[in-house]
Amino acid sequence: MRHFDLSPLYRSTVGFDRLFSLLDQATTAEAAPSYPPYNIERTAENAYRISIAVAGFGEADLAIESKENALTVRGEKQGTESAEKREVLHQGIAARAFERRFQLADYVQVTGASLENGLLHIDLVREIPEAKKPRQIAIGGAKPAKVLEAKVAKAA
Repeated sequence: MRHFDLSPLYRSTVGFDRLFSLLDQATTAEAAPSYPPYNIERTAENAYRISIAVAGFGEADLAIESKENALTVRGEKQGTESAEKREVLHQGIAARAFERRFQLADYVQVTGASLENGLLHIDLVREIPEAKKPRQIAIGGAKPAKVLEAKVAKAA
């Protein structure tokens, strides 16, 4: 895959920094992390749920952080003394540390999280402010055109 240098575009545009950063991230050749596996589902029109398989992790081992448009989930298994005394013959449950990042769309907020049966559920909702919602514009009659003509006549 070829790498495109987007730095000339940064100098000639204003307000598109986030778009170019996303394009730059998408074109990097780094492999995306595959651990732990996760699902993203839509639970309602403006509600979503991320479910992450975190078998072997407790609530104290997990950290969830939401900052700007990024959601970061970290997991680090806290070592216990009883685990050191046991001899493991086969370890198929990975308990390695992880960090999973999700890019959130504008106006998406985290509303809660729960840990059930080895799955970490993170609930999200998209709340668009009233000022940003689409609104209907009434179509007026010929009155606005006459007012505009009167203003033009006064200016002349």
